[in-house]
Amino acid sequence: MLSLALLALTLPVQDEAPAAPAPWFEESAASSGLDFTYHSGAGKKFHFPEVMGGGVALLDYDGDGLLDVYLIQGGELVPEEQDAVTTPNKLFKNLGGGKFADVTEAAKVGHMGYGMGVACGDYDRDGDIDMYVTNVGPNVFYENQGDGTFLDRTEELKVGDPRWGTSVAFVDIDSDRDLDLFVTNNLGWSAATEVECFNYYGEPDYCSPNNYNAPSPDVLYKFGRTGFQDVTITGGVSLAFGNGLGVAIGDYDNDGDADIYVANDATPNVLWNNDGKGKFDDLGLLKGCSVNGNGTPEAGMGVQFVDVDMDGDLDLFMTHIRRETNTFYLNSRGRFKDRTTMTGTANTSLRYTGFGMGFQDFDLDGRLDLYVVNGAVQSWKENERFLAEDGYAEPNHLFRGLGGPKFEEVPMGGLAKEAIATSRGAAFGDLDNDGQIDIVIANRDSSVSLLKNVAPKKGSWIGFEPREGKGNLVPGARIEIRFGGQSLYRVADPCYSYLSSND
Repeated sequence: MLSLALLALTLPVQDEAPAAPAPWFEESAASSGLDFTYHSGAGKKFHFPEVMGGGVALLDYDGDGLLDVYLIQGGELVPEEQDAVTTPNKLFKNLGGGKFADVTEAAKVGHMGYGMGVACGDYDRDGDIDMYVTNVGPNVFYENQGDGTFLDRTEELKVGDPRWGTSVAFVDIDSDRDLDLFVTNNLGWSAATEVECFNYYGEPDYCSPNNYNAPSPDVLYKFGRTGFQDVTITGGVSLAFGNGLGVAIGDYDNDGDADIYVANDATPNVLWNNDGKGKFDDLGLLKGCSVNGNGTPEAGMGVQFVDVDMDGDLDLFMTHIRRETNTFYLNSRGRFKDRTTMTGTANTSLRYTGFGMGFQDFDLDGRLDLYVVNGAVQSWKENERFLAEDGYAEPNHLFRGLGGPKFEEVPMGGLAKEAIATSRGAAFGDLDNDGQIDIVIANRDSSVSLLKNVAPKKGSWIGFEPREGKGNLVPGARIEIRFGGQSLYRVADPCYSYLSSND
């Protein structure tokens, strides 16, 4: 599904005596040429979408073996209310040596809508990576032409859903090797129907999605010989929906097909169980992952299917709003239980609002670590201790894996100096092919972050690029390494985090 489906698979090493803390990451966006700021268009009207974007994609668009970066732009939801910002989405080519160049105009991917999320995949199986971009308004489909340029085929393919799209996934729903599309929608919003809300201090601020009472149905497109066809109704996914934000793809019940999980904001989450033929039933409540362990719907943002406890099935983790924990659902033979308290991340997450996230073995010790990016959705005066001019800004968090579903927080988010921003999308991948996973983070109304992984290596690594006989990448490929009576299990799928596409 990605041009370089790299998974850092390492064998566990023996525990060593604690060493002096060393940075895990270095902020290198400015020196790399990755010059980008997500403009939310925030004004005095507090239009809800302003506080939710935007996303990041890591993809090798030109097939040179280096991951490039595509950054989604916002703008002005209601241009007549203020001076319009006309900055487009941006594509940065990886030049190697830690340097990037803006190739947006040459590649013809400078879309000017109010952007949200992005997915990457080779839908036409021609060997290069295509992109689907969600917006507040019609979405956009970019077909890679194989010559360093893209062609906007939205109208021809009939996939320009006009609603407020958020996270999106390329997914093979019926095992025919064609990539279909699942588009997550948030709510039926318009400036004309905006409502007035207030924060904890009685000041005007952004609303909760439930103030609108207008959840929007998601969309499922099936790809076939005649192009994409809307199968939302016949595929069963019109029967349940909420205020959709995050989406993850994974075979949670190990029956050989791709299931879909949607993280909804303040409404029950949805687990779309695939019958193997591309028809779905919502089994979230039955399987124990639609609400938390107390039976309460939470504000779902970022989400990932991942085998945290190394037992061969996919667990679930998702980020939530302040005063809710980020939630961990442990999978046992296709049924989930809320086991958040055992992870060691609950107390930290209660004080922040999480968005993008990813489990990766950042220090190559054979254990999955966790990185979570944060940023409030209503202004908190106590956040001004982090950044005086931004009451939404919060620090991000790194948790070191201790083995299984247990973690401990790493100070300063793994940086020498704590980074403070209102962070949203986060994408994970090896930008310099050194075997260590780097992170690109979209920050609301501030510069993008590029966290270069400099963690001391504790083990070796091996990369896999799963391809079928004709050379096409295989999305969702499962890779398992067995050693010493144990198994290490990873899935090559870019669809996790928040609004983003990963390596």
